[in-house]
Amino acid sequence: MANIPAELRYTKEHEWAKLDGEIITVGITDFAQSSLGDIVFVELPEVGDSIDKEGTFGVVESIKSASDLYSPITGEVVEINEALVDTPDALNSDPYGSWMVKLKTTNPSELEELLSAEDYAPLCEE
Repeated sequence: MANIPAELRYTKEHEWAKLDGEIITVGITDFAQSSLGDIVFVELPEVGDSIDKEGTFGVVESIKSASDLYSPITGEVVEINEALVDTPDALNSDPYGSWMVKLKTTNPSELEELLSAEDYAPLCEE
């Protein structure tokens, strides 16, 4: 059973989002990292990049496959987790502690479209 923290919001593409004022912290879920297997490479955007809701903001590669990362909201990248570039495997042991990007939202109403933990859980059982 996947670990799905109740305080976070989720996308159907298995990203999580945490709201802190107008800053949204984004990462991949426990289900995503376990599906991918051992993560060996992470590509993240540049600070200052604008990203559309459901637009790609990077790539995660594992020994099995590569997957695009999709933004849960429209916003501007204000910070990236530089540590993941050197230690991408941190996502395997702590997907919720190893965030990827922080976005300043330009459309806060988009957050209401994200899934609750309860609504996200069935997607992890398919």
